[in-house]
Amino acid sequence: MKTAAKKVRQTGALLLCTTFLLLAACGGGGSQAATGEPYDENSKATISWLNILHTASPPTDTILNKIEEKTNADIQFSWIPDASKEERINTSLASDSLADVVTLTLLDNSSVRNSLKSGLFWEVEPYLNDYPNLAKISEDTRRSASIGGKLYGVPFQKDLARNGVTIRKDWLDKLGLEAPQTTDELMEVARAFTEDDPDGNGKDDTTGFVDRSDLVYGAFKTLSSYFGTPNIWQVSEDGKMTPEFMTDSYVKTMDYMKALYEKGYINQDFAVTAKTDQQQKFAQGRAGIYVGAIFDSKNLLNMAKGLQDDMELVLVNDITSTGNEADRAIWAANNGIGGLLAFPRSEVKDEAELKRILKFVNDLMDEESYALMTYGIEGTHYTVDDQDAVTITDTDLWQQEVQPFAASRPKESGYAIHDADPLKQESDKLIADNAKYAVLNPAYSLESETYNTQGSELQKMIMDATYKYILGELDRAGFDAAVESWKNAGGATIISEYEAAYKESKS
Repeated sequence: MKTAAKKVRQTGALLLCTTFLLLAACGGGGSQAATGEPYDENSKATISWLNILHTASPPTDTILNKIEEKTNADIQFSWIPDASKEERINTSLASDSLADVVTLTLLDNSSVRNSLKSGLFWEVEPYLNDYPNLAKISEDTRRSASIGGKLYGVPFQKDLARNGVTIRKDWLDKLGLEAPQTTDELMEVARAFTEDDPDGNGKDDTTGFVDRSDLVYGAFKTLSSYFGTPNIWQVSEDGKMTPEFMTDSYVKTMDYMKALYEKGYINQDFAVTAKTDQQQKFAQGRAGIYVGAIFDSKNLLNMAKGLQDDMELVLVNDITSTGNEADRAIWAANNGIGGLLAFPRSEVKDEAELKRILKFVNDLMDEESYALMTYGIEGTHYTVDDQDAVTITDTDLWQQEVQPFAASRPKESGYAIHDADPLKQESDKLIADNAKYAVLNPAYSLESETYNTQGSELQKMIMDATYKYILGELDRAGFDAAVESWKNAGGATIISEYEAAYKESKS
C-alpha cells in the first residue's frame, strides 16, 4: 500500500494537474534529480507522466502499485481526458508545463511537430539499441515515427489497420438480413435498423449507425476507405501530391454520410457526441452499427451486460463500394504509429536521467507489464489457461482498475498471453487480415514547414466544411470554395513542399 503522504500527492496530481493549473509542479525529474545525486539505471526513480485518459475516470492504485514494483519506479500520473487532448497538449507545450514522460498521440498536430523539431524533447534514436525491448523496434517503425529524420520519443507500436464495422447480429437475424459486404448493403442495414423495429419493442427508438465527433477515428475515415479514398495524401507516379479531400471518393463519402444523416439512419447528434457516449448508446440498444476499431466490440458487449443481454455481434472488415475484392482497402492509422512517449529536456535534465526513464519504458514492454496493463492481476481480474488464454472474471473491476492503462502500453501486440474471448480473438484475426489491405499515408514522415506552422488551423477549415456538408449547411459549391480557401491560406504551399520532400526522399 502507498503511504498516506503518497496518496495525498497522487490525489493532488489527478485533481490539479489534469486542469493544467499545477502541471509545472508535476514535473521535476526523478528522485535523484531532486537530491542532486547522480542517476543510476537500476535505482528507484520518481517519474511523472502526462498521459491521455480514454475512460470516464482514472484508474485506482491497484495496477499502478504492481507496475511500480515491476519498473522500480514511483509513477505520478497527470491524466488528460481524450476529448480535450489537443487543446490541453497545445496549452502544455506552449507554457512548457510538462512532465518527465509526455504522451503525444497527435503527431500531425502542428504545435506538436514544431515542439519536437525545436529541440524541446530528447532525441532517443542513439539510445534504443541499449535496451532489449526498445532495440526490437523495427527500422520501418523508427523511420515512420521520425520527424525531419530524427526520432524524438519511443513510438507507440500499434497494429497497422484496426478498423472495421461492428453490427448487432441478433438484429440482423431478427430482420432476415445478412452481414453487408458493400456500402449499399450497409446503408440498407442502417435503414432496417432504423425503421423496422429490430429490437421488437414496438417503439421508434433505434438508429442504424451510432457515431461520434471524430472524422478520423469515428465512422467517416473507415467509410472513406470503402470508397477508395487515399489515406490523407495521395501521390501519383510522377510525384504529384493530392490531399484526400480533393478526391472524388472523399466527396462520395460525404454524400454517404449526408444521406445517413438526412434519412435519420445515424444519431442526429453525432457531430457533438463523445466516444464514451457513443459506446454507451450502442450498449443501451439505441443503435446497431458501430464503425471504428474492431477490438472495441468486446468492450461494447461487456458494457451491454445487464442492459442488452441478448446482444450478439458480427465483425465485418471486407466492405467495398463496388463489391469487388480487388478494391478492398482500409486506412492505416498513422502508418502503425500511435504516437510517441516523449521526454522534455526541461524535465529530464541530463543523459543519465534519460537513460533511467528509457529503462522504465523498456520495462513497460515486458510481457509481465503488458499483462498487467491489459488484463490486470491473475486471480483478481482474470484467470489464464495452459494455452496463455485469459478470461476476465470481474468485468466491472477490470474496467475500473485495468482498462484505463490499456492505451498507455508502448506495444500492443506480439505477446504470448492473449484473450480467450472468442470475439476478441475474431477481432485480432480480422486486424491481422486488414494489414494486407492497409493504405499508408505517403506523406507521414515528410516535412512541410507550412504544415508545421499552419497545418492544424488549415485542417480545421476542411473539418468544419466536411461537417457542414454532411449536415446540409454547405452544398458542393460551398465545400469547393472552402477547399480553395484552404489552398489560398497555405494549402497550395503545403502541397508544393510535400512534393519537394517526396522527390528528395526518392533521390
